[in-house]
Amino acid sequence: MKPALLTLLSWGVATWLCAPALAQSDASDDFKYNTNPLKTRSLGRDLQRALKPQYQEVAFGDPIAVEIDDLPFVRLEEVPEDPKPLPKVVISEGFDDLVNRVAHAKAIDKIQKGYFQKYILSLAEESGERELKPLPNDTDKRYWTEEMKNEQYSNYNSIVGTLVGINLAHFYLGHFKKYQSKLVNAEGKHAPINNLLTPKEWDESLRLGVRNALSAGCAIEGVLPFFECFEKMPKRPAWTAFFVPDNAKYKDTKKTLEKIQKDFFSGKND
Repeated sequence: MKPALLTLLSWGVATWLCAPALAQSDASDDFKYNTNPLKTRSLGRDLQRALKPQYQEVAFGDPIAVEIDDLPFVRLEEVPEDPKPLPKVVISEGFDDLVNRVAHAKAIDKIQKGYFQKYILSLAEESGERELKPLPNDTDKRYWTEEMKNEQYSNYNSIVGTLVGINLAHFYLGHFKKYQSKLVNAEGKHAPINNLLTPKEWDESLRLGVRNALSAGCAIEGVLPFFECFEKMPKRPAWTAFFVPDNAKYKDTKKTLEKIQKDFFSGKND
């Protein structure tokens, strides 16, 4: 495991140092994803600007920070700052790897049926204690055409946009303040907020987070299989709770997301 939070002061240097690793360090130039921390942070700023004014007052500033850690997670923290702490959605290097791989596996499934399901079974065996394994046969040139990479990138934005949107909602809905004392234990280990939320709190943050993502240009087509993959796992690794509550049902999540997107594009968005 590689702990070490990239602070705001060190971000500029650290981003450039980490970008190759986040883009898939063991691949040649032909086998790289079009994602990196700069693009991810830019998407975070788009999400923040797309919030309603009253929500922007709580979830203000540049919302995304990156932590160098193999464990896949998205978590919340406040960075000390004057005149008030900065709310941050902290994503790990492991999360970036996870999203890249899930997004790519779903894209590959369009040309190789069953690939996504096989990857889910492999993913279910990941403990999060070390870097995620690469996708099966990941140097197959068919998986790295421009069409495949564009599909992967679209899926990536859908997943990141929705997950960050949901976590921003935890700030302006008051969930972070409510559960803040339970999010870090005496040993400094972080707990997923999702397993502390009531079903109503999860549903509310899901709904507002998805609307926020849609307003920032992120549709739901990529994030649906991301949520689906956890339910298809024979046994979920503990780290999956950073993305969805253990008791959440995919059919309910899917129904909610599809209705919100339909309403959004028909002009019924709140």
